[in-house]
Amino acid sequence: MMLEKVKEMVLRHQEIEQQMASPEIAGDPSQLEKLGREYNAIGRNLPSFRAYLQTFEQLRQARDLLSAETDEDVLTLAREEIASCEASLPELEEKIKYLLVPKDPIDFKNAIMEIRAGTGGIEAGIFAGDLYRMYTHYVEARGWTHEVLSSSFGDLSSIKEIVFMVSGEGAYGSLKYESGVHRVQRVPQTEAQGRIHTSAASVVVMPEVNDVEITIDPADLRIDTYRASGAGGQHVNKTESAIRIIHIPTGLMVTCQDEKSQHKNKARALKVLQSRLYEMQQQKREAEDSATRKSIIRSGDRSDKIRTYNFPQNRITDHRINFSLHKLDAVIDGDLQDLLDALAKADTEEKMR
Repeated sequence: MMLEKVKEMVLRHQEIEQQMASPEIAGDPSQLEKLGREYNAIGRNLPSFRAYLQTFEQLRQARDLLSAETDEDVLTLAREEIASCEASLPELEEKIKYLLVPKDPIDFKNAIMEIRAGTGGIEAGIFAGDLYRMYTHYVEARGWTHEVLSSSFGDLSSIKEIVFMVSGEGAYGSLKYESGVHRVQRVPQTEAQGRIHTSAASVVVMPEVNDVEITIDPADLRIDTYRASGAGGQHVNKTESAIRIIHIPTGLMVTCQDEKSQHKNKARALKVLQSRLYEMQQQKREAEDSATRKSIIRSGDRSDKIRTYNFPQNRITDHRINFSLHKLDAVIDGDLQDLLDALAKADTEEKMR
């Protein structure tokens, strides 16, 4: 079964290449983008697929020689070839298992992230700001880009809420595990007695979606304009550039006031609303599909505590997979890859089971 599946993937890569060259697909940007993501995803695994097929073919040829030849020298070479192939196959097969786990097409999309201060007062807002800087440093290290869509700040540069988009291939697939409640244990800047406090911030990660995937009826929207508020900015409190959009059927509300242009704020707010509606639909599908096993990594309630940042011990612990690193200082500065790799590996192993 594994051999046949690998052959299918190689043929699928060739088939997509032909489809992308056709005038029909070339004239459809949405379909071209979708096929391009699948083509690149398979292409990254092609060297491993071909190595696996080549080893299997060499093993088959060597076994044929063993049954057909009588020359002792040829038989010796055939036995050596069989031994070599059989020794390398287990490692190749283990790698192929991981590569054949179905990839969710939305993993290749851009990501929209929301960070909100939770319990803990100003310290929670400061921690939300730390999380935002952690993610933006990680994004920059990956060569991706980010753009703030909406933000609200409190005292001492704390963040009440910030929504931003991360653009880069596979951004959502890498960051999707971050949804949930993040808890911090440390001595707050506002603590005069040096006591350790516990605060929290919530993170939500959604894929960016387009108009084809989520169509919003304008009649379902209530759009209000108001004067932006906050510190600084020539447009603050002077023009009605801020936008509030309420999706009447679901009650979802999105606000945006970061841009001077009312049209830009509206476009950003609609983008966030589309992603929230898409996420709502995905959760509904999973709830209705009794055969879907909810992953402990990705399908937990967004109110679940997923991670603790313990500053006195320089330790970060992800509670979903009981994984700890004693390099919190590096992680909070954007060195997230070890943590994300561990989560991705656990997710893949669960899918394999």
